[in-house]
Amino acid sequence: MGSSIYGGSSSQIFFILSSFVSLSIAALPHNPSGKSFASSGSGQINSNSVLVALLDSHYTELAELVEKALLLQTLEEAVGKHNITIFAPKNEALERQLDPEFKRFLLEPGNLKSLQTLLMFHIIPKRVGSHQWPDPKTGSVKHATLCDDHIRLSSKPSGRKTVDSAELFRPDDVIRPDGVIHGIHQLLIPRSVIEDFNKRRNLRSITAVLPEGAPEVDPRTHRLKKPAPVPVGAPPVLPVYDAMAPGPSLAPAPAPGPGGPRHHFDGESQVKDFIQTLLHYGGYNEMADILVNLTSLATEMGRLVSEGYVITVLAPNDEAMAKLTTDQLSEPGAPEQIIYYHIIPEYQTEESMYNSVRRFGKVKYDTLRLPHKVVAQEADGSVKFGHGEGSAYLFDPDIYTDGRISVQGIDGVLLPLEETETVKKPAAVKVASKPRRGKLLEIGCWMFGTLRSRLCQ
Repeated sequence: MGSSIYGGSSSQIFFILSSFVSLSIAALPHNPSGKSFASSGSGQINSNSVLVALLDSHYTELAELVEKALLLQTLEEAVGKHNITIFAPKNEALERQLDPEFKRFLLEPGNLKSLQTLLMFHIIPKRVGSHQWPDPKTGSVKHATLCDDHIRLSSKPSGRKTVDSAELFRPDDVIRPDGVIHGIHQLLIPRSVIEDFNKRRNLRSITAVLPEGAPEVDPRTHRLKKPAPVPVGAPPVLPVYDAMAPGPSLAPAPAPGPGGPRHHFDGESQVKDFIQTLLHYGGYNEMADILVNLTSLATEMGRLVSEGYVITVLAPNDEAMAKLTTDQLSEPGAPEQIIYYHIIPEYQTEESMYNSVRRFGKVKYDTLRLPHKVVAQEADGSVKFGHGEGSAYLFDPDIYTDGRISVQGIDGVLLPLEETETVKKPAAVKVASKPRRGKLLEIGCWMFGTLRSRLCQ
């Protein structure tokens, strides 16, 4: 039997080997595309893949976000289907050039979908090398991304290549068989992520915290006392200034929850209503934008009203807000301080203010910007606020009045009058010295005359 095996003809051996190879090929999974598989049976991607190159590259911030967004499996599937092009922002764009509040928004667990959309916005499901960029004469070319959005590739006459508003600074930085990575100067943010971020900053994210009343502060130790029971409908224990923490933004006492002692004060809804009224009224969009987007004052005003405080807002119209200079708004906390000066911790209407100035002449109202006060007086049958050129008239009275919040439209931005006065020092008087010409000659003649008279005697 052994001789029949080892002594077989070459044609028999070739037939056996051919049958073995045919069976092995038939056992492999079907691959109609004809591409080599980048992933093994264990789910590991090829070591020469562009994804491995990204994780091992100097784009460490982007690689870390990809891992936190749980996108590796999705990107593995995308690489298995087609080549990809990754636009990788430099680390500085994610570390120092990104708004800290926006970065916190992306890293919150509830915003995982927004983070994934942002990252997939940087990936095109096809290979686009630097030599394939559109010519400046042909204009920009639109490409679909993995997040079903589009980005535009364009070239400048100077030779610079751009992706939307970001410029390539490392074209073809990493090249692999299944993709390419280009380095860009800044992060690309799709419109959907911006809208999600603005929604989170909007008033819809306001939620009540502890169902407790305002705490009582010991004036000697400045520490909190045990909260005393507050009857329903009673005014707040603390004045509005004690409910505000020091700093550029308000930090009032905790707002009550659904079972709190003052649950009938829904400051969140009232602030929403008056801001929506400003938008629908027209001409006060800048004021509403500052309250909601530029600062967190709308949130804090809602909490104050929930605690039982009442406020009157002197709202400058858009024409007045447009006159503010960049220097007035660029300093940290400047927008908050300007708005504080327009909030009076009293409930005033057009009728009450006009009656006050008619009766008392000038009336000084406290503001949330201590220790400055707003001066009001009667002028031309209306109420005039402020001093001199920085004054404003009551332009649109009673835009919103609900018993807790009163909004009065004015035609100027009020700025506090500085109390520091420059003391003028008297100018030094220069005394000119009299000319002393001929004095020595006069003395010499006098001595000579005296000596001569004595000699003659």
